[in-house]
Formats: sequence, structure tokens, C-alpha cells
Amino acid sequence: MESARTPEVALGSKLKVEEASPADAERPQASPRQGAPQLLPPIEDNPKIRLPRALRQTYIRKVGDTVNLLIPFQGKPKPQAIWTHDGRALDTSRVSVRNGEQDSILFIREAQRADSGCYQLCVQLGGLEATVTVNILVIERPGPPQSIKLVDVWGSNATLEWTAPLDTGNTALLGYTVQKADTKSGLWFTVLEHYHRTSCIVSDLIVGNSYAFRVLAENQCGLSETAPVTADLAHIQKAVTVYKSKRFAQRDFSEAPKFTQPLADCTTITGYDTQLFCCVRASPKPKIIWLKNKIDIQGNPKYRALSHLGICSLEIRKPGPFDGGIYTCKAINALGEASVDCRVDVKAPY
Repeated sequence: MESARTPEVALGSKLKVEEASPADAERPQASPRQGAPQLLPPIEDNPKIRLPRALRQTYIRKVGDTVNLLIPFQGKPKPQAIWTHDGRALDTSRVSVRNGEQDSILFIREAQRADSGCYQLCVQLGGLEATVTVNILVIERPGPPQSIKLVDVWGSNATLEWTAPLDTGNTALLGYTVQKADTKSGLWFTVLEHYHRTSCIVSDLIVGNSYAFRVLAENQCGLSETAPVTADLAHIQKAVTVYKSKRFAQRDFSEAPKFTQPLADCTTITGYDTQLFCCVRASPKPKIIWLKNKIDIQGNPKYRALSHLGICSLEIRKPGPFDGGIYTCKAINALGEASVDCRVDVKAPY
């Protein structure tokens, strides 16, 4: 094996140095490391993303709002941050990204519904990477319900039907709001809120009024800006009440004459008018006959007979000694007869 020899310059010899020409200056210089693989700096801190708690759920914004997402990450040396939207590169005309030493910011000045979707942030460092996903939902007010119509009107009630809106505003509906307005005032009043069906019954309408109805859809942004109105009016008319009397069995009050208060014996003085009283009950109304000593005295001007509401009376005008005797009151109808007697004594004055 030969030993390495280093060329030496002999003593007393001259070292010749050539001057460099301009062409030699442009000629590339050979580097001692040219052709050797370049080494990457060592990874001191693995890439890691700290997703804020508010972004772990769907991030909801309204159309026209600003979207500003700041997501911190770590890694040393500085990792590379890459954003994608639904697996595709971002539209730089609408979305801007700023990557710092320890965070990345995604900014949208005026959000539109097309900006909704899945945004993914990937932080790469060497052969290592960390990814997070942020779901953004951009919503707006829903469109109006369709085909509202008045189905039926009865009493003080009205039935309505409609169909769901064509555009729900990119989110689920929270329900419908039903309103009514009478033709006299023209003011709209809410009768149902957060109603989930597409048909309803509106009650307690005022008799004599005519009503129009409209329906609004509602989501997280609020009520729809327009609402369809029923083409037909609901006329609440006064119902014709037919009273049907309940039929009762007719009670038969017919009865034969019966005296409830008999005649009373009396003593009178000659020349003084005297009256006899008794009470009778009978149906139909009985015929009253007065007798004196069993002789009919009807038509005799000395006597005045009256009968009213079952009270029978006989007036003896200025009785004389021969007017005393047995007086009889007889009541007769189709069901029978009854009679009462009394004795009348006529005395001379003292």
C-alpha cells in the first residue's frame, strides 16, 4: 500500500499564479458538497392542532355574515398548513387564508350558501401530519309555503291546508305561523305558532265577520319574508237554531166535583142582607145550582148567585121570616156531582 504523498514546493522555487480571466469568473465553481443529499432539520415538536370547543359542532352563520375561523396549532420547526373545502382546493376569490407561526385563519367576508360544507385543515411537518374538520352551515330565511287554501267553514271554525315551502333556507324548519285578518280592520293576528303540520283548524271566529288567512314558514333565521293568502274568505254566518220542544205526556186533570169548603149554618136578622159561601173543585168547570128546601131558586130576584174560581156565593137580599130553611149548593159536571147544605135562621129584630 502506497503512502499518501503531499506535493511540496522546493526551497528557492517560485510559485506561479495565473491571473483569472473574465471567462473564468463566469465558469461555475465546484462545490465540495455538490451532488450530496440535503438533510432536513430535526423535528423538535410533532404537529398538533388544538380545535376550539365552539368549532367541534356545526358552525352556523347567516347569509351575508362574516366567517372568521382562528385555529391554533403547534409544531417545530414551523409546519405547513393546508385548507380544503369538501376535498377540493379553496376558491381564493371568496376565501382567504393566513398562516402564522402557531395558528391558521380562514376568512370569508360575506358568506353565501355555497360556502357551506366540510372544511379540513391539514398541518404537515416532515412525514407527520395532523388534520381537523370544521363543518360550516350558511343559512337564510325560508321561502313561503305553497298552495294555501280554505277547505271548509262550519260554525265559528275554518279548516286550512297548505304545502311545505320549496326552499327551507338550507336548514330544517321549526314550524309554521298561522295568522288571520277580518275584512273590517284588515289587521293580522297570530292564531298558531311553531305549528308542525300542514293543515289546521282555526276556532273562535266571530259571527258576522269575514276572515282571510295566511301561513309563514319559520327556521333559525326567522319567519319567511312573504306569505300566501287564502283566495277565498271565510264568512262566519249566524246559525239558525231550531228549538225542538220535548213532548210531555198530557196529564189528565179531570175530576168530579168536590167541595173543599162546605156551607156554614148561620142566623140572620130580618131585613139585613145575608151571604152564604162555599168552595168547590172540579174539572171541567161544573154547573152550580142553588136550592132552598130542595127547590131550585135559580132566576129568583130575591137571590143573587155568583161563582168565580171555584168560590160559590149566594146573597139573600133583605130576608124575611119565610126565607129561613135548608139551603143547598150543588155542583154538576160530566164526571159526577156533589152538594153541601146549611141551615139559615131568620129572626125578628129586638
